[in-house]
Amino acid sequence: MFDPRLFAKPLGHEFANPALLVQALTHRSFAAEHNERLEFLGDAVLSCAIAKLLFGHYRSIDEGDLSRVRSNLVRQEALAEIGQKLGLSQYLRLGEGELRSGGATRPSIVADALEAVFGAVLLDAGFDVAYAVIERLYQPLIAQLGEAAIRKDAKTELQEQLQGRHLPLPVYKVLATHGAAHEQQFEVECAIAKLQLRAVGTGANRRAAEQDAARQVLEQLAAALPDGRVRTRRAGVAGERRKS
Repeated sequence: MFDPRLFAKPLGHEFANPALLVQALTHRSFAAEHNERLEFLGDAVLSCAIAKLLFGHYRSIDEGDLSRVRSNLVRQEALAEIGQKLGLSQYLRLGEGELRSGGATRPSIVADALEAVFGAVLLDAGFDVAYAVIERLYQPLIAQLGEAAIRKDAKTELQEQLQGRHLPLPVYKVLATHGAAHEQQFEVECAIAKLQLRAVGTGANRRAAEQDAARQVLEQLAAALPDGRVRTRRAGVAGERRKS
């Protein structure tokens, strides 16, 4: 068992009160004094820090796009990716059941613990230090962001295109899940019955699979509605021009 206080080194912050870090890395399955309250605090400080980072980095981007980028950066997948790179899993304090079921590498547990760590840093040293820690950890992700990352995600883009044409919204349905709890693969269908468009996406969680399916349907939609006409896939059936 690793001492959770050793996590201070890869994190880049030496705690004046190491007990805060120990609590941040303690899952509720391990002890009554666990990390969920710190996670609540960390979620807030992370959102504020990322908003400040993006506000300074993208000076010509409007509020809607900034909000979308922030949502992508604070989601579970991004947090879990950062946590795994830091080796956070080896410092977690988990109950025997969670250990046996692979909880140390489960994205939700890793992401929640990292948020709790941010909350612990805030209490230990204040916002400026917490912001500096978050800025350093997120710098590689923010550096990778380009115009493509700032654009609307596939589900939002698909919804807006359909609404703009007064068409019904897509229906998402989970078709199957595969693998153990900590390494599942989801299959999700995205379907637009009126246009006879359908795609099956895959991903490590439901959201990712939905985005994959939505991207495919967007490509189908571009082919089916190149000039704004509603078309079916039955041969010989003429499309109707969208009414204004």
